[in-house]
Amino acid sequence: MSEEFYREMAQSIIDGDSDRAVELAKKSLAMQIHPLDAISKGFVVGVNCVGEQFGRGEAFLPELVMAGEAMKAAVATLEPELKKLGSARQIKGRVVLATVEGDIHEIGKTLVGTMLSASGFEVHDLGVDAPADKIIGKALEVNADIIGLSALLTTTMVRQREVIQELDKEGLRPRIKVLVGGAPITRDWFEKIKADGYSEDAIGAVKAAEQLVAKD
Repeated sequence: MSEEFYREMAQSIIDGDSDRAVELAKKSLAMQIHPLDAISKGFVVGVNCVGEQFGRGEAFLPELVMAGEAMKAAVATLEPELKKLGSARQIKGRVVLATVEGDIHEIGKTLVGTMLSASGFEVHDLGVDAPADKIIGKALEVNADIIGLSALLTTTMVRQREVIQELDKEGLRPRIKVLVGGAPITRDWFEKIKADGYSEDAIGAVKAAEQLVAKD
């Protein structure tokens, strides 16, 4: 039953069907499936599938946006239970997340934020098209341990380096660590811009964030 149910969850995201995603999220709670399992074994599989299709040119921006909306709707349904389960845990660290200036890609970043939050991090999501000064200002305001920077486009990935350079200039590193991700981001790029962490997916981003706060 569970495997088939997880497949249905994934399909609701692939179809960009927010109503169906919410219905399945509610059903998973009624079945006492852990919300993290519903996200990672069900809904995330659909997100990853659409992301891969987009990368191969088999899906386009409207599909990506609809999948993102469905994912957000499912997560919003699961969030109260996630918070209840997470409230007893100690906060692992504070993270400011943003899609860099000039980029309106949100689905991956939102997913990373959800997974970080579910894993015990305090997450402050600045949304998309966020300039460096806004990102750094927020990090200082909330005393962030990590800044997570997402970029979907090769034309905007350079903004990740600009944020790092600004942090260096203001003497805020290595206190504030920088985690980078997004479709065009490679290990070579991560090393070139001297970021502190890098991941290809949301699960990996959580592991990278945990490693960064463990080093402090």
